[in-house]
Amino acid sequence: MRRVSSDMPMADMQFHLKRQEESLSKVQSRIGAQNRLHQLRDDPIAASHAVRYESYLSRLERFEENTLYAMEHFNNTYDYLNEANSVIQRIRELAVTGANGVYSPEDLKIMAVEVNELLKELVAISNKTGPDTKPAFSGDKVFTEPFRLVEGTVEGGHESMIVRVEYRGSGATRKAEIGDRTFIELDIGGDEAFWAEKMQVFSSVDATDYRVQSPGSFFIDGVEIQAAVGDTLPAIAAKINDSPAPVKAYIDPQTRGLVLEGTNAHLIRAEDREGGASVLRDLGIIRGNMVNNSSNWDSMAKVSGGSIFDMVLRLRDGMIRGDQEFIGSQGIAGMDLSINNITHRIADVGSREERAQMTWERINREIPNITEMINRETGLDMAQAATELKMLQFAHQASLQTMAKIIPPTLLDFLR
Repeated sequence: MRRVSSDMPMADMQFHLKRQEESLSKVQSRIGAQNRLHQLRDDPIAASHAVRYESYLSRLERFEENTLYAMEHFNNTYDYLNEANSVIQRIRELAVTGANGVYSPEDLKIMAVEVNELLKELVAISNKTGPDTKPAFSGDKVFTEPFRLVEGTVEGGHESMIVRVEYRGSGATRKAEIGDRTFIELDIGGDEAFWAEKMQVFSSVDATDYRVQSPGSFFIDGVEIQAAVGDTLPAIAAKINDSPAPVKAYIDPQTRGLVLEGTNAHLIRAEDREGGASVLRDLGIIRGNMVNNSSNWDSMAKVSGGSIFDMVLRLRDGMIRGDQEFIGSQGIAGMDLSINNITHRIADVGSREERAQMTWERINREIPNITEMINRETGLDMAQAATELKMLQFAHQASLQTMAKIIPPTLLDFLR
């Protein structure tokens, strides 16, 4: 049973005053933070919803940044390819001009000099870097200049000229995440953008009795293909055809060897995985794995299909020889193949840019909606909060006045 004393009213009033002060502090904190969830226990369900919405919003903001980067990257690549297309169109005009039979061999040699200079400009465009200082066409080798000029003496030429153009980049594997588990390919490698003919690789090895002796795998254009013990040549060809690599395989009816053929104009890349079965080497396709993307085809294999630079070099050499028949047939045909491929790549980049643009617009419509949902769960009604604060302040002031009347000061209070 509680003992009645003069301290009881004081203790009770202090207890209730502290509770009022806590309520005032909570309301003031909510107004200061403009958030009605001062603690998780204020509204656990709303707090859990808000956490999920905020997590999704942060991902949307990252996707927005990725799509902006992709759009800028595609726009730069689109401009570079258009520049290259303009150069190739000019080279084709020279080919048509040189093939009409009006110009002398000396005139054709002068045209060849211009073609050689245009080829240098074409290589310069292919080696361009974007605003991020990364080469546009080197694939995932972002610190490597994709194409290298090799100059030397050309028979019949009057000066040092380009004798070949080597590709030192790699396949395009960079991707940007523009949605949950949704990616867009960023790059087009130089082995795709600046190629002209579909490549073909004919093995000279009769693989009629071939069997895989140990498990392993090999790569075609960066796609890994598994080889099981006992796989025959038809099985290997079928696995290549079933893979997503843009290469089809079949068996040469004469040599009974493996044949690889690109489904579009690009440089085929083939490698055996280290430490496993040497399938492609045993089949006579490659002699070893690629080093700095240099040619690794077997010396006995027949390889066809050249780049845009190869087409320009053939045309230039035909002009130096004064071979108008070659210029009018194979020379112009090579330029047409080059224009067809680069036009296709321009359309490809434009399609990717359009997709990135549409994704960016969708994300920017979604971000305000998610922000509104967060505000609905955590937002504070300022008018209601201000009214509540004023009522609590009024109640607190009244309590203090009442307490002063109930417990007036005594002489002992002054003596303390």
